[in-house]
Amino acid sequence: MTAFDSDTGVFLSRRVVPYSPEAIFQAFAQPESLARWWGPSGFTNTIDVFEFRPGGRWKFVMHGPDGANFPNESTFVELAPSCVVIRHMSKPHYVLTVMIAAHEDGTEVTWNQQFEDVGVASRIRHIVEPANEQNLDRLVSVLAGEPVLPEPGAKG
Repeated sequence: MTAFDSDTGVFLSRRVVPYSPEAIFQAFAQPESLARWWGPSGFTNTIDVFEFRPGGRWKFVMHGPDGANFPNESTFVELAPSCVVIRHMSKPHYVLTVMIAAHEDGTEVTWNQQFEDVGVASRIRHIVEPANEQNLDRLVSVLAGEPVLPEPGAKG
């Protein structure tokens, strides 16, 4: 369940998944993998630039299930097996901090999305909360080796 703090503009999700911290980190580090699970249900991705290093760019297009395209550009701020920090340079601006910690049942993934503008975060809350959960669902599906298919009519 994603929680929202309306005072700070932070969306917080936590989930324990039955995979190693290294597998989670590699799901971010490998562009082919990341393209398969990034985004809410029904979306696909085309990655144009992927510089997986601190300060590196990540430029991609998310293709919605209705055929709409959403260009995105981010910068990798911190990349460590225990923490991935991504600054979303396209609007809406936010910083995503993903903590990756060993857990007796696999790995605890903490997804902390801090929006620059609290008002924007509040207005798109109805999109972000389910999208973050779907994103984590898709990550788990990819790690399980399951196909992550777009919904009918999706482009990409």
